[in-house]
Amino acid sequence: MLDSVVPEVIDYVAQHASALKAHRQSLKNRERNRQYRSRLRSALKSIRAAIDGKDLAAARSALKETISLIDKMTSKGIIHRNAAGRYKSRLTTRLASKSKAA
Repeated sequence: MLDSVVPEVIDYVAQHASALKAHRQSLKNRERNRQYRSRLRSALKSIRAAIDGKDLAAARSALKETISLIDKMTSKGIIHRNAAGRYKSRLTTRLASKSKAA
């Protein structure tokens, strides 16, 4: 009964050598980009935790590293430059507001 509802998954990959190579490269690039995005998310999570935990010295040093990572990812085309600017602006503003409150 379920066989008629669930379509069969077919992997359509071209047969030409250049298309096969491009497909292999896209898989490698996708995995590399996933790793970069994971690193970014982890860095953002840790710096936000440091800011919220009032560990401002660690947050300031982590901010420099995180901004560097964001810029690298922007130059590689993994994230859009407007998204990068948004991340950096929000982190800097958040850190500044916590510094004033302390």
